[in-house]
Amino acid sequence: MRGLFVTGTGTDIGKTYVSAAIARELTKKNLSLAYYKAAVSGSDCIEHSDAGYVRDSSGIKQNTESLLSYLYEKPLSPHLAARGENRFASLERIVSDFNSLRDSYDYVLSEGAGGIICPVVWEKDCHLMYLDILKALKLNAVVVADAGLGTINHTVLTISFLLQNKVNVKGVILNNYDCDSLMHTDNLKMIEEISGIKVIATLGKGDRNLSLRYKNMEDYFDEC
Repeated sequence: MRGLFVTGTGTDIGKTYVSAAIARELTKKNLSLAYYKAAVSGSDCIEHSDAGYVRDSSGIKQNTESLLSYLYEKPLSPHLAARGENRFASLERIVSDFNSLRDSYDYVLSEGAGGIICPVVWEKDCHLMYLDILKALKLNAVVVADAGLGTINHTVLTISFLLQNKVNVKGVILNNYDCDSLMHTDNLKMIEEISGIKVIATLGKGDRNLSLRYKNMEDYFDEC
């Protein structure tokens, strides 16, 4: 099985929208793809969550329950939503749920929540970050960033944190990208030059399909 993890420079940066576009690239080639998100907050059912959106908008053939492990109703950071419901995520269950997809699909796309420094459980006797989940699943990452003002700082810091924690960063995807914008094109160039990581794709505002710059999307998924 080949896997890939989607993280972002922050909340509401477009990770889910980009994840759906990534999934679309694979499903339109009839590749066997599953989607997985360990913890989702801000929805009362899976179908109306980020996970349901990615599945339904990309044509993934997957049963609803396997899309995620933990669903919280309040639109809060997962650790705070979990505390409010007194129902906390277990890394063991997350790995088990992910591995069940590993056995059934050729590709698995996993999406994080917020930015990479996102607490999923933060209690006195247990600290679980999305970074811990990413490393436990043994996945490489792509970073979703907005194309606009401020993205150089946010993106380079996110990449630096991932590399410092020994995560292989496969590339950056710029969301809301306008190829006619001097700022956007310069942001792309500066991210690559400062971080040493390629911007592998862009996605224009409202577009459904990625503009890939180097390789096919499935080539960024690695054996895991």
